[in-house]
Amino acid sequence: MKKMDHEGLRLCKFQAELFQNSIEEAECSSKVFIRRFMHSYFVRRMDGSGFLYESTSISDAFDEIKNQYGSSDYGQEKFGREELYWMGYIYRYWSYITGSSSKQIYRIVKPEELKKMYYPYHSLDPEQVIDRIKESKGIVPCDDIQRGVEVLRRIRQKYKLKNEQENEK
Repeated sequence: MKKMDHEGLRLCKFQAELFQNSIEEAECSSKVFIRRFMHSYFVRRMDGSGFLYESTSISDAFDEIKNQYGSSDYGQEKFGREELYWMGYIYRYWSYITGSSSKQIYRIVKPEELKKMYYPYHSLDPEQVIDRIKESKGIVPCDDIQRGVEVLRRIRQKYKLKNEQENEK
């Protein structure tokens, strides 16, 4: 897992403000906006490196998402400003420290579910929030070295069985 740094915090703040401003800027519901954002070309650039070196404003982000998906007034429910800020921050924080794409994080926790977590979790450190969500979903941390050792053991076992079968013939 990657450590949070100054660049990551700037990305978190940008996305949090984007989510918060969606109340006024997006004609659709908060859930529809978040779904569009998390699948947009714009968020793919945020997931990659170098986004902070672009001269992109929040207004530019809304324009780009609107150009990609078109205008929509689908849905009525708008989440609260504080909830949206927190949700945007948590989504970006999670993506940044794990290196997972926003789309992958979105598949794990949908906006309506994350919104329900705002009141019990909003005062926690973002890493604690992420750990609790993972725990509730049964997502265990993956140790790549251990996983690699297990794969090599299985390969070795298959090879050993194959050799034994050939020797019996």
